[in-house]
Amino acid sequence: MRTVLLATLLACLYNFSQAQVLQPSAKPNAAQQRMIQRGYGMFIHFGINTFADVEWSDGTLPVETYHPTQLDPDQWVRTARDAGFRYVLLITKHHDGFCLWDSKYTTYDVATSPVKTDVVKAVSDACKKYGLQFAIYYSLWDRHEPSYKDPDKQKYVDYMLHQLTELFTSYGNICELWLDGGWDRKPGEWGIDQVYQLVKKFNPNCAVSVNHTIVNEEGKRQATIPGEMTEDNKYFFQYFPSDFRLWDPQMITRFDKKQYLHNGKSYYLPFEHTICISDRWNWFEKSAQLPVRELDELEELFYWSTDNNNCLVVNIPPDQTGRIREYTALQAISLGKRLGLALNKPLPKNGRFISSHKPATATSVYADPKNQYAAGAVNDGSLSSRWAAADKDTVATLEMELSPADAFNKISIFEYKDAKTLPDGFSQIREPRIREYAVDILTNGVWETIFMEAKPMGDCKVIRLPRSYHASRLRFRVIKATAPPSIYEINVIDK
Repeated sequence: MRTVLLATLLACLYNFSQAQVLQPSAKPNAAQQRMIQRGYGMFIHFGINTFADVEWSDGTLPVETYHPTQLDPDQWVRTARDAGFRYVLLITKHHDGFCLWDSKYTTYDVATSPVKTDVVKAVSDACKKYGLQFAIYYSLWDRHEPSYKDPDKQKYVDYMLHQLTELFTSYGNICELWLDGGWDRKPGEWGIDQVYQLVKKFNPNCAVSVNHTIVNEEGKRQATIPGEMTEDNKYFFQYFPSDFRLWDPQMITRFDKKQYLHNGKSYYLPFEHTICISDRWNWFEKSAQLPVRELDELEELFYWSTDNNNCLVVNIPPDQTGRIREYTALQAISLGKRLGLALNKPLPKNGRFISSHKPATATSVYADPKNQYAAGAVNDGSLSSRWAAADKDTVATLEMELSPADAFNKISIFEYKDAKTLPDGFSQIREPRIREYAVDILTNGVWETIFMEAKPMGDCKVIRLPRSYHASRLRFRVIKATAPPSIYEINVIDK
């Protein structure tokens, strides 16, 4: 009976909300404009997984597992405000099905746990208090809910619609809905069109998307990573309608394109990046203290991700006490202060890249039939491609041409590192290959060293020069490495 009533309701709403459905366009609509204006948000992964030291659980953890001892959502949002974020994106239900609000449609939620605080309400209220917008993540995949396994897929779609109705009618304005977990079913079995219509009824300007939004062949799951999507009207929606693109945790190219296809029509879609503040790439906080990313890397990733009308959310998870660890909060706040972020100011930009697509050569290149490790990868604007030296070489040199007319005073270098996956299956430790290196410039036919360092560069090395330079060539010299060196990007910038 509930299914019939809900279907009738949706049919009645269709004409009302049809005007809000994504339309073919070459420019952002109202919901997308608001999303682009927000630009920078704080992701919060918190739930039953936090208390089991895992990234994913299967819906069988007892509700008693969830037991924060000092739960303080106000501290989460206060941290977001102090760090200069514009919105907070809260995990309301992950793949395990555990809900951070008192849902009428399940007992696997905070209301039946030892700590019954409605976290969704607490975060929503704190966002109102501190002047931030409120967004939610909701997993399509639910490993606890019985109706998920019903052969009639609509029964679980109804379950989602009921829960999303709770969220969109009880917690104030929601600016974004981030859907995840679609890989467990065929795209057409999730009722995304029904979800989209329901959300637009409650807030026409709420931006909606599903992780892994775009694929390279319509109707199939074949995927090209976002960093390789450098042509308009070549790639297709996997989930339609969606207001923006997601591909967690991939990075788009600096030359990101915005036009994507569905049924022969072209739609404008910005991209929202997701990164972890944790240097270990853990989304849910672990009981052990883990290091955070360096400020230089966070700053460069901020510029990269928010450029070209795209957005960034940085995951800053609370620990098992229910608070964000102070050293983690301070790193986010320090980044915001370095960037000069404020609600009433536009998001800052990086400088002018004078090295993009300049001819590059290397003394050593790893042999590959597709030539995918060539020197030109270091300035192609993609963090998905990289130059790599031959497997026998641990010392190599790379050169790129520059225009002598262009001044520069900053160089950023993203190194490829060897990764070791940790026991949770998601977190990782990355080990550098390059241990000593130097940067030289060629002016008036003479090479001059402008930077040299005898220690690993980190995930992203930023060289800030106290004076501006002009050069016809730049040379990156690997002096010592423990394995064949490899670099994603070397950006020469006039800041």
